[in-house]
Amino acid sequence: MSAVYDRIGVGYAARRRPDPRIGARIAAAVGEGRVLNVGAGTGSYEPIGAVAVEPSSTMIAQRTNGNVCVQAVAERLPFPDGAFDVALAVITLHHWPDLAAGLRELRRVSARQVVVTFDRAVHDRHWIFDYAPVPNALPPLDAIGLPNVEVVEVPHDCTDRFLVAPWRYPEEFLDPAARAAMSGLALLDEHIVDWAMARLAADLRSGEWARRHGHLLDLHTYDVGLRILS
Repeated sequence: MSAVYDRIGVGYAARRRPDPRIGARIAAAVGEGRVLNVGAGTGSYEPIGAVAVEPSSTMIAQRTNGNVCVQAVAERLPFPDGAFDVALAVITLHHWPDLAAGLRELRRVSARQVVVTFDRAVHDRHWIFDYAPVPNALPPLDAIGLPNVEVVEVPHDCTDRFLVAPWRYPEEFLDPAARAAMSGLALLDEHIVDWAMARLAADLRSGEWARRHGHLLDLHTYDVGLRILS
């Protein structure tokens, strides 16, 4: 079973710790019932008692919450129709080879679906994309087919360090360990990343980054495009 996180997921749990403020918003959207977490990774934002599906053995090995985890892919969920009340998918859709098939499977096995993803137009305004040519595999929100869209601003001290979370801390991107937990950068050719980080480091030294983005340093939360769909 091929899984991209078998290659880039080592040590992922240490950097991608669920943020309790984001977690509270996700929990409210999920509500009560039998929950299936698809593309579950290490179990971030996963309710206790949920069933998880994750294709990567590297990620499964880092799970600690005690929930049952099945190694499988979103496009072929090994459960009968209507087995769950809620299917949850958190920051995972952009890794699914066949989005339409995966979404059909979520609908097949659950009465409700909750998807955490990004509004790609807002996401791509993050300043990191001025430096690193990260391919945008995020699906448009209307392709997901869920009617309710909730904006979730990301706090500056968010404990979940996904790609656009360090919006107030440009120096963090210069740390290879931090970048290793950001799939968009981890999947880029290392020569391209080195070139991009050299440009960022130069702009930090010269004050160019502060001239262009220094207004972010006064903010406590920021809209980087994070959305909860239900």
